[in-house]
Amino acid sequence: MTDPFVSVIMPVRNEEAFIARSLGAVLSQQYPPERIEALVADGQSDDHTRAVIASLPGAERVRVIENPQRRQAFGLNLALRQARGDIIVRVDGHTIIAHDYVRQCVQALAESNAVNVGGRMEPQGATPMGRAIAAAGASRFGVPTAFHVSATPQYTDTVYLGAWPREALLAVGGFDERLRVNEDYELNYRLRRAGGRIYLSPAIRSTYFGRQTLGALARQYFAYGWDRTNTLKLHPSSLKLRQLVAPIFVATLLIGGALATVNGAARVAWMALLAVYALANIGASAQVARRAGWGLLPRLPLVFATMHIAWGLGFWKGLLFGGALARRNEAPARLDMQSQGGR
Repeated sequence: MTDPFVSVIMPVRNEEAFIARSLGAVLSQQYPPERIEALVADGQSDDHTRAVIASLPGAERVRVIENPQRRQAFGLNLALRQARGDIIVRVDGHTIIAHDYVRQCVQALAESNAVNVGGRMEPQGATPMGRAIAAAGASRFGVPTAFHVSATPQYTDTVYLGAWPREALLAVGGFDERLRVNEDYELNYRLRRAGGRIYLSPAIRSTYFGRQTLGALARQYFAYGWDRTNTLKLHPSSLKLRQLVAPIFVATLLIGGALATVNGAARVAWMALLAVYALANIGASAQVARRAGWGLLPRLPLVFATMHIAWGLGFWKGLLFGGALARRNEAPARLDMQSQGGR
């Protein structure tokens, strides 16, 4: 039986430091090279990203597409318009996929009857702080999402990156271009609402090189929280209880802190909240350090607090003051079905 043709789509910008590894892993897949193509949507890189791409072995199988909007959702849809594959596989510029990644995606789609499959996010750090951030990202106390913490095959609400039958992806209109981030979760919500299932397979393996400093982590999680409210505006029923924990914590922290200055009982309750959070944070940090290395322990409480507070602040900013979605035309901005390239 002939292997299905696969299009790997990659939204990137200024990835000269990683593109040789991320795209190189795509080009060295244990999959027939004549049955796979790579489409890189470049968000107007002003470094040497394109020169590195052109120098890679197998570069003739890569098409670079201009993404003048620079946003991930735009780039993904631009690549999807030109993709020829029966199966679409997403890979990001800071992710290195395993040699059998495409094969495992194809197999999981065939066996699970899902409309999207993906694996665990396996974060890795390049600095001491980066390693602490990576370890925290694989903890339920940090990110309680299945693809961050579970090694069990399961149907779930979202997965890391993703691989789709082309027709299933087109049927829901591709990615929503109004979103800066969180476009993957929003897409998976629409896929599930249309009756599809999302499948997590630990056999689909990749390594993600994430943020390496607390400042970069704070900006990332603030953006996650902010754009989660944009998804909430589009789909109110998409909100999960786990996504309210950080906003509730931040609101209680801020309101309680204000009341603590004028009321003794509020002061006691606020200090009790701080103590409970500190104990939970230290306990989770010790648990992670026992698994990932005790040298990470001094940094882990700061990493967890940064994740929780930045996400919660971003959520409240988006909810109370509006986000990028509210400032633009709120009509659906998804894939134009009439502009698809044929196989």
